[in-house]
Amino acid sequence: MTYGPYPPPPPPVVIDVGGDTKVRLIAGGAVAAALGLVTLVSVAAGQVTGGGGVTVAAAVLGLGFLAIGLLPVLTWRRTARPRRLILDAHGVRWDDPRGRPWAVGWAELSGVGLSRTRQRAVTLADHLVRRTMVRLDLFPADPGFRARHPEMEHLWEFHTVRNGYRLPLGSRPAYVPLIEEGMRRLRPAAYLGVKDEGFTVGLV
Repeated sequence: MTYGPYPPPPPPVVIDVGGDTKVRLIAGGAVAAALGLVTLVSVAAGQVTGGGGVTVAAAVLGLGFLAIGLLPVLTWRRTARPRRLILDAHGVRWDDPRGRPWAVGWAELSGVGLSRTRQRAVTLADHLVRRTMVRLDLFPADPGFRARHPEMEHLWEFHTVRNGYRLPLGSRPAYVPLIEEGMRRLRPAAYLGVKDEGFTVGLV
């Protein structure tokens, strides 16, 4: 009696958080820098009317936008470093070579869920938009988990999660269906679904 080969493990889900952050940093910095330069050029060319006070205010505003545009350059090494969330047959892994990497086996988790907060934020264009902040929530299967994973302590009960870990993934709603599909394929019994935590207000 012969037996066929074992079926191959399901393919992993890999989310390139660092790569997506680079795109957002470049786009946001370019918009802010362009607004700042246009404002400063307008001030220098005498195109701002309304008196000296208005001219000074416009110059300060232009410098502020320019400074915001330079922030991605100053923080590039930290904020745009390589970071990937990986879900595979073994468990959940945060691949962060220059930061705080960690890996957790499925047997160590009682549940994995997603949470999202819809953020009403003031943009550089000074109008209201809504962003969806996505987080991965991990819940330990036993009390000894924290002692075994001190490298994850900064995520313990982060924000509003209780008795679990929360990994912020940024403002990419597209991550939700990717993670959902991966969880239902890799570990459906542990998947807790998406928890909508309402709205917050903040500056972009």
